[in-house]
Amino acid sequence: MKSIVTIFLFLVSITLAAQQDFQGKAVYQSKTTVDMDNFGNGRIPEDRKKEIMERMRSMLEKTFVLDFNASASIYKEEEKLEMPGGPSGGWGMRIGGMAGTGTLYKNIKEAEMIEATEFFGKNFLIDEQLEKPEWELSGETKQIGNYTCFKATLLKKTNAFDFAAMRRRNTDENTDKTKDTANTKKVTDEIEMPKEILVTAWYTPQIPVSNGPAEYWGLPGLILEINAARTTILCSEITLNPKEKIEIKAPDKGKEVTREEYDEIVKKKMEEMREMYRGRRGDGGWRRSN
Repeated sequence: MKSIVTIFLFLVSITLAAQQDFQGKAVYQSKTTVDMDNFGNGRIPEDRKKEIMERMRSMLEKTFVLDFNASASIYKEEEKLEMPGGPSGGWGMRIGGMAGTGTLYKNIKEAEMIEATEFFGKNFLIDEQLEKPEWELSGETKQIGNYTCFKATLLKKTNAFDFAAMRRRNTDENTDKTKDTANTKKVTDEIEMPKEILVTAWYTPQIPVSNGPAEYWGLPGLILEINAARTTILCSEITLNPKEKIEIKAPDKGKEVTREEYDEIVKKKMEEMREMYRGRRGDGGWRRSN
């Protein structure tokens, strides 16, 4: 009897050690679509729309890598060499100067998330507490690569700078068009930010870590796909327990701020840029006449 207990405890210790040493790397393809049919309220020629989409491609289609273990993860954009004079052109440079993609660290055990990002040349560490997501689990399944995945959904609150969630405002088709053309409208009147969006996740219990891409986590298995508003994040490659040990450390370079403080910094800078733009245009900047 004593020998059986000893063997049992030995097997338990091996299992716990294996879980603690469990590591992996997942590659995700992120793609955000834009409603170009209604872009510019139908006033932009098709060839111009194609040119705009080509310039925006590097911003809308990205590759990310998630390094993870049993309790923590690091999510960041895959490093790549940008070709000079590439399709992103000045747009990519301007966007890059505003805010970098950054690195997202999640520690499930400590319920902490830290986003390291750059905004106008300044480094910030945005520290937040992880709140358990209220996922609704489903029995629906599908195959992603070699993994059987289960469906889960979540209503996620948006913030003012979640640009991927923006949508064109619904308009009343019966509105008097002559009245509409007589008024001067803001371009921003054509879009709206929903208070919340439906997020659909596909996770696999075959990889027993409660983690996933971007800020998503909290399911009984690694999340391999996310569909949120116009953004899809899909896992294209997984490596479990690689030979080279993965080091997962919280980022520590930058000014520590809360999410609210960082959003306020961004808001003030955008207002400053809007005023500068208005001054250069001399016609109200964000307004246009129909």
